[in-house]
Amino acid sequence: MQGDGSFHDWLEGRGPRGCLMDMVDDATSQTQARMGKEETIWAAANVLQAWIGKYGVPRALYTDWKNVYKRKATPAEQLQGKVPVTQFGRMCQKLGIRIIAASSPQAKGRVERTHGVHQDRLIKKLRRKKIASYEAANEYLEKQYLPEHNRRFVRVAAKAENYHGRKPTARERREIFRLETERRISNDWVIRHEGRYLQLKPGQQRYGPTQSKARVCEWEDGTMEVYYRGERIAFAELKEPIQKPPQLLPPAARAIVVRKPKKDHPWRQGWQKMRPWFSNQAIAAPLVGIRTYASP
Repeated sequence: MQGDGSFHDWLEGRGPRGCLMDMVDDATSQTQARMGKEETIWAAANVLQAWIGKYGVPRALYTDWKNVYKRKATPAEQLQGKVPVTQFGRMCQKLGIRIIAASSPQAKGRVERTHGVHQDRLIKKLRRKKIASYEAANEYLEKQYLPEHNRRFVRVAAKAENYHGRKPTARERREIFRLETERRISNDWVIRHEGRYLQLKPGQQRYGPTQSKARVCEWEDGTMEVYYRGERIAFAELKEPIQKPPQLLPPAARAIVVRKPKKDHPWRQGWQKMRPWFSNQAIAAPLVGIRTYASP
């Protein structure tokens, strides 16, 4: 399979500019497409789900070097020998799909040529239908445009064998097509995620999770679940984190108050003006138990 996004003024001013996500079978030119605002993780996941629902799980996906699909390792990951995986890449790993990144547009020429066909034919058809939104465009793509396009442009494969894998069940799709992020748990069972504070509620009394991590799972509709050690754990969102009194915090966590000297403070003056101040401190030192040293 070849996959890519095409940014264009598909609705010709009747609606916002968007991105048409294309997937093309390299063997038959069979095409699946969906329109959205940007080439995001969910846009790529939705067009892949649509393809899987019709034909099954492909063996490999040929894309470009965008962070949605594949990214290069950071220096820290290179030192640790870790292979970087994006959220979409993790979804494909669970499905057994290999992602191959192309180094040039010509390398995935089939999907690039399909973009040209859509920019010629699809725009005119959307104009005649007076379609002005992504939702209406996707409904038209699924019911009319793609069936007609595939009937006209699909070719017979060189070999009759179909290497698509089985379609995952609804439960499996829910466990695959989601965002997963690890977050560190504080000693009071609070995690911070995307600027939000989540108070975890373990089912039984446990000691504080020292340096432990929780896995936050999110779906496109905004549903969120948190897992700790493989078990789903309840949580409640806090409006703001609970601030403990300083005396209850460990010394390393207590706030350090930094007082800046005033403009007329002797420290801001030259050393000549500081001598009287040192003399006064030397006189007052025995009264407060401060150890002093004689100045030259």
